[in-house]
Amino acid sequence: MNPIRKLSLVLAVIAVAGCAAPQAGSEASSLDARTAAALASSFTGAPPEWQQRLVQDEVQKQCSSARGKPSGDVAGAIVLSQQAALKYPDSGLMGDWKNGEKIAQSGVGLQFSDKPGTVPGGNCYACHQIAKTEIAHGTIGPSLLGYGKLRGQSEAIQKYTYGKIYNAQAYVPCSLMPRFGHKGILNEQQMKDLTALLLDPASPVNQ
Repeated sequence: MNPIRKLSLVLAVIAVAGCAAPQAGSEASSLDARTAAALASSFTGAPPEWQQRLVQDEVQKQCSSARGKPSGDVAGAIVLSQQAALKYPDSGLMGDWKNGEKIAQSGVGLQFSDKPGTVPGGNCYACHQIAKTEIAHGTIGPSLLGYGKLRGQSEAIQKYTYGKIYNAQAYVPCSLMPRFGHKGILNEQQMKDLTALLLDPASPVNQ
């Protein structure tokens, strides 16, 4: 079976699992185990480092178990653990917004079909409205138009913005936003450039 067909079947399994009514005990564990097995068997031809991405870390397991809606205690524990794991640059939190715009527009990298060595982008427009001139944007996440104009560029706001890009679950447990820094999707400079995109007064975000 070709990789695209396999991926379609896996996504169908995940969709059914995610839309099903919450189940308890061994039945839910069995469903999770079957889903994990389907994922693992679908990408046996992928490089080892890609296959490793199919293995959930502890936070992902907690969010899957709670179907994305953790209880208060679990949600609090997730935020605390992810806050503790945040890492900030040694100097400066804002880079070049022009590079940040390119990163936000780029949807390549870390995909099954990408060539080795492809530099990942953020694919931010898939979920957010960022510039007024871009009409092909997603709506899963909130609009970011005027982000810096509304919040300013204080050190606290820079730190929050960089931290949210680095690991959104440090602020919103089980957030759908990728943990770009925590999972090594984007490097430090890329995240600094995205921070500048959101905060720099000259950025199209703030026009």
